[in-house]
Amino acid sequence: MFQRLTVLFASLVVFFAAAALGAAPLATPAPPIIGAKSYLLIDSHTGRELASLNPDEALAPASLTKLMTTYVVFSAIKQGQIRLEDEVAISEKAWRTEGSRMFIEVGSRVSIKDLLMGMIVQSGNDASVALAEHIAGTESVFAELMNQYAAALGMHSSHFLNATGLPAEGHSTTARDLTTLARAIILEFPDYYSWHAIKDFTYNDITQANRNSLLWRDPSVDGLKTGHTEDAGYCLVASAQRDKMRIISTVLGTSSERARSDGSQALLNYGFRFFETRLLFKAGEEVATARVWKSAKENSRLGVLQDLYITVRRGAYDQLESTLDIPAVIEAPVAAGQAVAELNVRLGEDQLLSAPLRALDDNPTGSLWQRARDSVSLWFE
Repeated sequence: MFQRLTVLFASLVVFFAAAALGAAPLATPAPPIIGAKSYLLIDSHTGRELASLNPDEALAPASLTKLMTTYVVFSAIKQGQIRLEDEVAISEKAWRTEGSRMFIEVGSRVSIKDLLMGMIVQSGNDASVALAEHIAGTESVFAELMNQYAAALGMHSSHFLNATGLPAEGHSTTARDLTTLARAIILEFPDYYSWHAIKDFTYNDITQANRNSLLWRDPSVDGLKTGHTEDAGYCLVASAQRDKMRIISTVLGTSSERARSDGSQALLNYGFRFFETRLLFKAGEEVATARVWKSAKENSRLGVLQDLYITVRRGAYDQLESTLDIPAVIEAPVAAGQAVAELNVRLGEDQLLSAPLRALDDNPTGSLWQRARDSVSLWFE
């Protein structure tokens, strides 16, 4: 059995004042038509889908594959398997890899950091193969690692056969999976993610510009990656942050460089214009208290262990209603981090969020007297 408590946000006062004046938010219009085979737009904090078109259709990813290569390399660095200053011996295979290049030379030694810059900024296929061979021995074994990491991230519609995105039968992914991957890079590797905003990189006296033209067009855009092959069309995974809201867009299968940039820009503008993301509760902040029977302390503080955000259509935040489902009887011991109650947030008839509230402190079993007293009280209850 549960007891339900209503939790009011401080901003609800504003809503009631607006309601008294007859104010109401406008309905969210349909997203723009951008001429892509597939796209997905999400909020990075919450993962909420803001707009989509065929987001689960399997398509060739072209150089967007390098986002998966990047994730594997970043993971290897984080786990201490390799270091940025390590030097990689460049094989003939890496040197001969066709397509976009950073122009490394066979037999030379290049640092992992330079290879990452060559892959992220210059989209170098040669750099991608060199990194893959250094980490896994061969590119095909590295592709197995890519698929293992993809599965761990929940990218269940992806299958990678190489580290570059060069055409290969069966090498495919989806807008949803690529967006999941981009979000993971942003959240797990914030320092390395910033490299995706670098506009040009010089190696071997050759300077090449980042192919993501939105870096010049929109100062809020700070990543991630372009891709193009004849089969895949022109593709772009982009992310932008305005104020404290970050949005990720994935656009696949457009007809030109301009179409992918214009389409991505239109989606980003749509997301920022018609949606907002708010911080509901900070990590460790007391949201409520729960009566704990037979405990050393009568009450336990409840909250969330990580910052809790919510994304709603712009202007609707002040209409949110939240409730707590708390068990009618909670008995000690209660451990810090233990899920005790459930927070539910609704907008009208739609439930937008459900999250556990956890004990913020340990509350051990009480003394013999406390246990006996509460046992009697519970009997009468």
